Amino acid sequence: MSIDSIGNFLTIIRNGIRASKPHVSAPYSKIRQDIANILKDEGFVLNVVIENTDQVTEKSVKVFLKYVRGESVIHEIKRVSTPGRRSYKRVVNFSPVIGGLGLSIMTTNRGVITDKKATQLRVGGEVLCTVW
Repeated sequence: MSIDSIGNFLTIIRNGIRASKPHVSAPYSKIRQDIANILKDEGFVLNVVIENTDQVTEKSVKVFLKYVRGESVIHEIKRVSTPGRRSYKRVVNFSPVIGGLGLSIMTTNRGVITDKKATQLRVGGEVLCTVW
């Protein structure tokens, strides 16, 4: 049995939004940090902080959630590619999320980037999740 660390991270964010938390924390990994930074750059979250916990070797990713008039900016964050079923897209097969209001986060040979950046760079890859 494998553990879907990206799916767990998205669920932590989803649960934090449902509970109207100001921030959520998840164990650190490079891909979680990259996903959180993309959400920050695109305006879906306020800030991302990498902090050390009490133990010397453990770090965590702290994501400050963004709300406008009491409503979360993230309406839906959904995992697309799972460990049991990978989803790959070529450049010509990209379709906009909610008419261009949302975005897809994907991993490519150029790193973890959005679908818009992948179109500019003319690269395809594995679609990790969609956000709107």
